[in-house]
Amino acid sequence: MSELPVIDNAVFGFDARGVAKRFRHAAIFGALESLDDGETMRFVNDHDPLPLLNQIQQRYGSQVGIQYVAREPGNIVIDFKIQLHAQDEAAPSYGAQGGSCGGGGGGCGCSGGR
Repeated sequence: MSELPVIDNAVFGFDARGVAKRFRHAAIFGALESLDDGETMRFVNDHDPLPLLNQIQQRYGSQVGIQYVAREPGNIVIDFKIQLHAQDEAAPSYGAQGGSCGGGGGGCGCSGGR
C-alpha cells in the first residue's frame, strides 16, 4: 500500500495570480488577519513582492513570520506564519520601500501601500 501525503490543516493556500491587481494587497492583508496563531498562509505569485513584504513587516512586525519556500523567476512561494507571541527582533529588509512590486508586464499594480 502506498503512503498518502500528510496534509497540514494549519496551512492555507493563497494564489495571488488569480486576484485582480487592484485588490491584491487588500485581499492578502484580509487573509492574513483571518488566520489564527500558529496557522500559515502559503502565498503563490509570479513575481517577488518585495514592497508587500516590507508592508507586512511594518504592519505586523514579528507576529507574521516570512519564509520563502520557492524563489525563482515566475515561481514565488512564501509561507506567512502567524506567531502572535513572537518577540520583536530586527526585521529584515525586503528591498525598496513603497512603489510597485515590479512583476512582469507592468508590475503587480500595487501602489506601495497608498
